[in-house]
Amino acid sequence: MPEKKWSQDVTEHSNALDTKPHIFESHDPKAIAKSLKASAEKSHRRKSSPYRSAMSMLTFYINRAGKTLPESQKAVLEKAKDELRAAFGRA
Repeated sequence: MPEKKWSQDVTEHSNALDTKPHIFESHDPKAIAKSLKASAEKSHRRKSSPYRSAMSMLTFYINRAGKTLPESQKAVLEKAKDELRAAFGRA
């Protein structure tokens, strides 16, 4: 069995947020944003605001996926950032 990368472990077992399994593979930006928002608001282990925690996790995933992330999925995740901003009432 191949070894997991540290970034995959962080994504799957974040100390700050308990994300739904495979949420970053969704093709629905609103569903991704809604899930991240709920996880961030529910978490008592996060060190910053729910908005910052959720956005950080999303950005972390995009950055760590790098070249292996298909452009179509990257576009979905970038749109999820906009949906996350809207969900938290940010411009």
